[in-house]
Amino acid sequence: MKNINTRKSIRKYSDKEVSDELLNRLLSEASRTQTMGNMQLYSVVITRSAEMKAKLAPAHFNQPMVTEAPVVLTVCADFNRASNWCRCRKAAPGYDNFLSFINAATDALLYTQTFCNLAEEEGLGLCFLGTTVYMPQMIIDTLQLPKLVMPVATITLGWPDENPPLSDRLPLASFIHDETYREYSPADIDRYYGPKEELEENKEFVRINNKETLAQIFTDIRYTKKDNEAMSAGMIEALKRQGFIL
Repeated sequence: MKNINTRKSIRKYSDKEVSDELLNRLLSEASRTQTMGNMQLYSVVITRSAEMKAKLAPAHFNQPMVTEAPVVLTVCADFNRASNWCRCRKAAPGYDNFLSFINAATDALLYTQTFCNLAEEEGLGLCFLGTTVYMPQMIIDTLQLPKLVMPVATITLGWPDENPPLSDRLPLASFIHDETYREYSPADIDRYYGPKEELEENKEFVRINNKETLAQIFTDIRYTKKDNEAMSAGMIEALKRQGFIL
């Protein structure tokens, strides 16, 4: 059983099977998480076949764990099911709008985190793929998602076959604000980010990329303005096609 203080993202998995019984139990238990109006505005697509994992991989920049993990879970913000329920019960749904997407996405992400906690308590390893929202249309097409269903999270899942080091975290003081938000001074930034910047692996990362600072790695290489704007446009277009934006 894992402790939250020692949890790690796992990207390499053993050949040991993740049984349907265990997976279904965890997926069911995760549904006890918080949900808006008790509506459970999420759906989960389970991918086990090598063929389907190969089709999903390009949407996640072909990260190896997508095809190598025994199970890939795509968690979707889903207002399609609730809307169908309304229509079948003489009620007129009004959930084809951006607010409804935010509500369903919040439900889906709460569900995702609860599932992750439960899975790791069982000894399973997993990795949360932030790439899900980068090229959502590819995922929509691959998984045949109908309107009012939008992918928001992907989890690769299996029994760990690695023991990577713990990643660093910012200190509590860096993100806690008493009563009202307090702006960060340059001294605060030095105090909170200095230890991260002084880690040998981060200094080496800066060196091999010919940058001056670790922040430049993020702005110039990992999450650039150009990429953010391009993927934002793709996200908005996908939300329009899925019926959440007019």
